[in-house]
Amino acid sequence: MKFTLSWLKDHLDTPASLDEIVETLTRIGLEVEGVEDKAKTLAPYRIAHVVSAEQHPNADRLRVCVVDTGEGAPIQVVCGAPNARAGMKSVFAPPGTYIPGKNITLGVGTIRGVESRGMLCSAAELEISDDHDGIIDLPADAPVGQAYAAYAGLDDPVIEINLTPNRPDCTSVHGIARDLAAAGLGTLKGDAVPPVAAKGASPVSVKLDFASGDEKLCPVFALRLVRGVKNGPSPEWMQRRLLSIGLRPINALVDITNYVTFDRGRPLHVFDAKKVKGNLTIRRAKDGEEVLALDGRTYKLDHGTVVIADENGVESIAGIMGGEHSGVDENTTDVLIESALWDPLNIAQSGRKLGIITDARYRFERGIDPAFTLPGLDFASTMVMDLCGGEVSEAVVAGKVPEDDRVIAFPWSEVPRLSGLEIEPSESRGILERLGFRIEGTGEKVNVRPPSWRPDIEGKADLVEEVIRIAGIDRILPKPLPRLEATVAKPILTLIQKRTRLARRSLGVRGLVEAVTWSFIAKREAELFGGGGERLALANPIASDLSDMRPSLLPGLLKAAQRNADRGFGDVALFEVGQTFASDEPEGQAIKAAAVRRGTARAEGVGRHWNGGAQSVDVFDAKADALSLLASLGIQAGGLQVVPGGPSWLHPGRSGTLQFGPRNVVGAFGEIHPKVLKALDLKGPLVAFEVNLDALPPPKAKPTKMKPKLTLPDFQPISRDFAFVVGRDVAAGDIVKAAQGAERQLIVGVDVFDIYEGTGIDPDKKSVAIAVTLQPTEKTLTDTEIEAVSAKIVGEVAKKTGAVLRG
Repeated sequence: MKFTLSWLKDHLDTPASLDEIVETLTRIGLEVEGVEDKAKTLAPYRIAHVVSAEQHPNADRLRVCVVDTGEGAPIQVVCGAPNARAGMKSVFAPPGTYIPGKNITLGVGTIRGVESRGMLCSAAELEISDDHDGIIDLPADAPVGQAYAAYAGLDDPVIEINLTPNRPDCTSVHGIARDLAAAGLGTLKGDAVPPVAAKGASPVSVKLDFASGDEKLCPVFALRLVRGVKNGPSPEWMQRRLLSIGLRPINALVDITNYVTFDRGRPLHVFDAKKVKGNLTIRRAKDGEEVLALDGRTYKLDHGTVVIADENGVESIAGIMGGEHSGVDENTTDVLIESALWDPLNIAQSGRKLGIITDARYRFERGIDPAFTLPGLDFASTMVMDLCGGEVSEAVVAGKVPEDDRVIAFPWSEVPRLSGLEIEPSESRGILERLGFRIEGTGEKVNVRPPSWRPDIEGKADLVEEVIRIAGIDRILPKPLPRLEATVAKPILTLIQKRTRLARRSLGVRGLVEAVTWSFIAKREAELFGGGGERLALANPIASDLSDMRPSLLPGLLKAAQRNADRGFGDVALFEVGQTFASDEPEGQAIKAAAVRRGTARAEGVGRHWNGGAQSVDVFDAKADALSLLASLGIQAGGLQVVPGGPSWLHPGRSGTLQFGPRNVVGAFGEIHPKVLKALDLKGPLVAFEVNLDALPPPKAKPTKMKPKLTLPDFQPISRDFAFVVGRDVAAGDIVKAAQGAERQLIVGVDVFDIYEGTGIDPDKKSVAIAVTLQPTEKTLTDTEIEAVSAKIVGEVAKKTGAVLRG
């Protein structure tokens, strides 16, 4: 919203300076985006008289001018303008002046051997127009020595404010002045509009033709005929104001409607009465109707758009733009002035649909003052008679102005309660009354009726906002923060929230990159991973291949890994922590963590290296990721069971299941099954794991009784190797567990370092070699003690697995 300082002072009687006005506007919520003050920019420029203009001795296109600036002796200026001549009045810039059109600062110079002490300027060089054909040619009576900005009326600063959508009242200069007056910056003037002395009835009637329930599209429509007008250019003061806010003057009648739009926030439209056939009907457009609008474009309308029509058809797109056919021009002698109220939602929808942005639409879709519909018509009629002459008819009014029955019960105590501003009720009352609110009652609790121009006021909080923005937010005194008690803060995050965050961090540490995939997958993919039920199919999927809720995170991750491979990034490691769906019940939803590795994307490094060939990922990479995740979540591995085999989407001989007993399966890991690779058009090697975070056992309520070891051991650890011959069906993990249980006080580590099958071993047997680490704590172990522990290890492994020490 733009306006000039003089325009504002037409509505506000104030001695405040420009800086005070700008500061107050921002303080009361009408943020100033910029101020264009040409009086400051053009301050050095003065009106000068060209005493003489002689041909330059060394240049055909230059003249040497002697210029009287009204200050001291005449000055010599070299000028190249073709219209420079003796006796003319023009605009002079002395040395040291910045020329905005050329982006230079003048100095005393020598041009072709002749000194020049200034410049005679064109309008383009001052950036006040595009005219650069010659220097500015002023009338003979222009006062020499006067500031050009003041003479040309360019000393009126233009203020631009940024309006929020809830302030339609400030889309007018009058509304802005009202807010400034309420803030104590002056007195509002010119609020009431006197009625027009009408003569005779209007020959054109109006009909609102809407179906039942559509009356809100146009609650009231007012029309008046003005006969005998003379339409020509609008006055210079009006043109200057319109130009200053970026509007192009057209003719007096059109300029008046534009002026009233910005001056009072009341959009109007004028029709050439002789081009209107019959009476006007306000109705919905018929599908396929067309109108040639004032912007020269033809718009095809539909039933959702409201129009103003006569017997010829559509004459105007209601509240948005008039039609070319009935537009006024220099030959117009009889004019119809329209002032109506339109539905904001319908105007917004129609404007967006047609792609039309106008000042009228901007105001109607935000909500204009319904009570100013008829006064606005009188206001415009008076301006037409004053500037164009003519005789006005009585107004034709169809419908009625809606009644505003808003009443807000408002306790004055709400102001300090909601804002922290300690303010007397009398001051709050004065602020609201200056803003136009009507207050009924005198006690602690009153009834407040918002003014018709404030459709955004709906409740008590809105009234508090009005009080504090006018009183000043800077008056709210700071208060000290409440004193914090020296207690341990209670946890805020739930267990699953903590585990979700920790899972992301721990998987990222292992070199996996987080991915976020769709929660929807194709039905055939859902079926491969245990889903695809009818109750998990989407009723309205966004795409055919996103039709079902995902039962697992793996389909999305596997396809993401393949997309990377298709683009040249084959060695990729991805993870995701998200929700999966086993049913449409809340209990069927679970938070899971999953990861896939492809190609050579092992945890210890990716790709080829000079010291050895690259190794592809295998089942043990997926197992390591899963166990690392569980360890980072604080899950004790003592009760965890790793069972061979896994779900149907994993390779049966290269996968494992993680469980705490057969009834609490928490996850699985392994290579992706070949049939899944084929079905999803994937190329391996691909390994993956998935862990159900919701199924993990919660941490113990009481801390463990074991005391932490605070010091490093004083004695050197001892390592002993054992090779056992066991059945091929015995898991190496069983041997490790058996060895660990032989002497828990001394054994701190058991590692498998060799598995052998072949010559020297029965076909149904295998050799498993383990390294056992003993850590003495009290004294160095003797050979006898070491042999005793070794015997326990052999005996315990033989007892638990049937193993025989290999000879």
